[in-house]
Amino acid sequence: MKEYQAVVVKLTRHTREDEDTLTDLLNERSRGGWHPALMSQDEHRVTILFQRDALAES
Repeated sequence: MKEYQAVVVKLTRHTREDEDTLTDLLNERSRGGWHPALMSQDEHRVTILFQRDALAES
């Protein structure tokens, strides 16, 4: 079974800040076992859907 997490990032129109924000977000989620599954963008925001295998509860 999979679990999903959606993240919406508001763009600042400062390319370097936006790059740093997205890089930090991707690295943080990756460390938690999340992988980007879908991404969409408009002029004001980026939406990223992450997925990972659900942890088995005991």
